[in-house]
Amino acid sequence: MPHFVHSLIVATVAGILATSISQAADVIRVAYAGSMGVVMDRFIGPAFAKANNVEFQGVGQGAYGLARQLEARLLQADVFVPITPGPIDILRQAGMIGPAFPVASTQMVVAYSPKSKFMPDFEAVTRDQKKWYEVLQASGLRFGRTDPATDPQGQNIIFTMLLAESFYKQPALADRILGGYQNPQQIFTEPSLLSRLEAGQIDASSGYLSATRSHHLPYIQLPDEINLSNPAMEAAWYKNVQFSITLPSGKVATLNTQPLVFYATVLKDSKQPALAEKFVQFLQSPEGQKLLEDNGYSPPKGISIQ
Repeated sequence: MPHFVHSLIVATVAGILATSISQAADVIRVAYAGSMGVVMDRFIGPAFAKANNVEFQGVGQGAYGLARQLEARLLQADVFVPITPGPIDILRQAGMIGPAFPVASTQMVVAYSPKSKFMPDFEAVTRDQKKWYEVLQASGLRFGRTDPATDPQGQNIIFTMLLAESFYKQPALADRILGGYQNPQQIFTEPSLLSRLEAGQIDASSGYLSATRSHHLPYIQLPDEINLSNPAMEAAWYKNVQFSITLPSGKVATLNTQPLVFYATVLKDSKQPALAEKFVQFLQSPEGQKLLEDNGYSPPKGISIQ
């Protein structure tokens, strides 16, 4: 083989390898609360990727489940964006993160399916002609929620129902609607919950206002006393409810309410720490905040977790 041809082949292969390595390096991996799937995968991820000429890879699941996977090194990510301080605290105690910054907030709602046979009843609720908690107890109604052992939303709908018992003076309301805190007939993974609702496989579900707006689903707005969105009610009202569940480890945990705030933090084992910092800053920037607002998210509340 002529020397110049050999040199050309070597140079070409080297160039391809260098390009491949460069492309492989320029990937931002973000683990986020499953309810953020639409805004992350369709808006924030692509916008950040385009602006920084990188590839965005998102993993959306229940935030407690993600935190435990990250802690056990079963999952690697550059940035973690959960809801509520609890999942952040798991990684903070493990020494795996730096500061966590509030980037958005939301509130609990009851979402319902446009394909549900109970649609007229839910529409009557929005006109104040029926009570939402009575419709949810209707015979044959299929209600969905996420696993309280792995997902904050699964915990938050239980808190909402317990607060509703006091607010509406309806003893045992939570049990009548939920059929037990860990009722397997109602529990689905967070990414699939609203998809099942859209398809009409379930009639109603727990939901965050942000996610239901992102999915363009109808929903019932709940009063501040039970939607967990008002920091002024945290100490005097929200903290009055608690419940216990069995965690995947087999331990029994007693849970208390936490603010419905989304936090963003950089993992200390990030393979792209500079890019990870830029992603967190993007979430806080006017452009990032507008993308969140356009998808139904409320402004961030509270202070950073150190």
